[in-house]
Amino acid sequence: MAAQQWRVKPVLPVTKLLGAVALIVLVVAFGREDPIQWVLAAAVALGLAGWALRDLVRPVRLAADATGVTLVAGYLARRHLPWAQIERVRVDRRERRGIRSELLEIDAGDSLYLLSVHELGSDPEEVAQELARLRDQPMPAETSSGSPLRPPAPEK
Repeated sequence: MAAQQWRVKPVLPVTKLLGAVALIVLVVAFGREDPIQWVLAAAVALGLAGWALRDLVRPVRLAADATGVTLVAGYLARRHLPWAQIERVRVDRRERRGIRSELLEIDAGDSLYLLSVHELGSDPEEVAQELARLRDQPMPAETSSGSPLRPPAPEK
């Protein structure tokens, strides 16, 4: 019963950081005296840099084992979903104007999680098959306290 992890492709945060730098370079080259361009460029560049930082701080977007899946929810939070809470796992394929996209879709009733090939670092179809295999595995052995072998939840 080995846990699986899927990570962001390393090229993604680098591309976001290069986009932020390119934006500042363009403003320096073409909008030196326009303060509105500077403000807009700085805001977008900071957004891209923050987005890249999230990819570097939390590269694992999806982890799964026999107990369920753990996903990044929001900017840095993680959410564990037991298999019983997951209604469906499928690959959503779309083609528009010659561009094909595939997203892994994890439907947890009130929440829908969409993960691209870039976030998974792997083909969504392969990830869906691996999730199906992990879902069919038996639950881990119970401890003497009656709970699965997992770290205790922090008390509030």
